[in-house]
Amino acid sequence: MLLDNSDMLNSAFQIEHNPDLEQIDWEHILFLFQKINWKHRESAEIKNAFKLSTETIFVYHEAKIIAFGRVIGDGRYYAMLADIVVDPDYQGKGLGSFLVKSLNDKLVNYHFVNLSAAPGADRFYKSLGWKKQTTAFIWPQGPKQLRQHCEKEN
Repeated sequence: MLLDNSDMLNSAFQIEHNPDLEQIDWEHILFLFQKINWKHRESAEIKNAFKLSTETIFVYHEAKIIAFGRVIGDGRYYAMLADIVVDPDYQGKGLGSFLVKSLNDKLVNYHFVNLSAAPGADRFYKSLGWKKQTTAFIWPQGPKQLRQHCEKEN
């Protein structure tokens, strides 16, 4: 069921929390990932990843998905926001902030809530109150991740 959320999004958009994932157009989701240059994904794998998520949210405009995000979590101690995506044609309307806040609001009393930001998104997440973590580590999955997500070695 789509919920009209006029307070947050000026009634122009509809929000769906934890929808029936069989009803999602995964090819369109893949298209949105490609549109923001997050490539090397497959629609069936994206669908499976969302099925394994603890929370999902989709934003629609005129019955078409224009933004989405999810939480990967264990239900109590650790959670990670993932795949926060807003169609570039709709960026600057508060949708990214809405996704992050809506998902984070579901994670009350967790011990650790984190996210891995896309390169260049630091200012956006800091504006929402997120802090850089000093104790996080990544096992780079290739030179691009090493270059974009890792501190330079001395």
